[in-house]
Amino acid sequence: MELTLEKYLVWMKEFAQKISDQKDYLSDLDSKIGDGDHGNNMARGLKAVSESLAAKKPTDLTTALKITAMALISKVGGAAGPLYGTAFLEMAKLSGQTTDLDQLLVAAVAGLQKRGGAQAGDKTMVDVWLPIVNKLKADQLTDEEIQEAVKSTKPMEAKKGRASYLGERSVGHLDPGAVSSGYLFETMLQAEVGK
Repeated sequence: MELTLEKYLVWMKEFAQKISDQKDYLSDLDSKIGDGDHGNNMARGLKAVSESLAAKKPTDLTTALKITAMALISKVGGAAGPLYGTAFLEMAKLSGQTTDLDQLLVAAVAGLQKRGGAQAGDKTMVDVWLPIVNKLKADQLTDEEIQEAVKSTKPMEAKKGRASYLGERSVGHLDPGAVSSGYLFETMLQAEVGK
């Protein structure tokens, strides 16, 4: 499955819209186990991504991915900015050699894990990225699989980030970064990336 510039731009437009629509919900989730600003931070970051892509009009995928990464790193507060930014930066680095979506996302997850130090089961966005990338590689990714991955964070105890300070009290809440990552992959399917 190839990631083209055209499909990528549609994907980011859809993702920005989804985050904008769900920002209050994301911040509400974050207020339970974090500092309550994930939705607003992500909305600000994706607005910057949309504006940068529109202003700079990238003519290749690598440039578009880099623009996305830089906007997220500079505009999204908290841990989410550097983490999402790293994921897109790793995709940008690899996109000069391949536009295969599976390979790009494998590189993105590796970057995420290296940057944040999170493993599966730590109640982070990694708990969504890892299973989704595996499903995508097996050509089995559906909206239901994405929902399952997001829901899997609810019974977990947070081991990373601000939520980890709560210990057992983090159990029973969805991880906000996992939810926003779910939106990323849902909009990827909507944009028919790789089709």
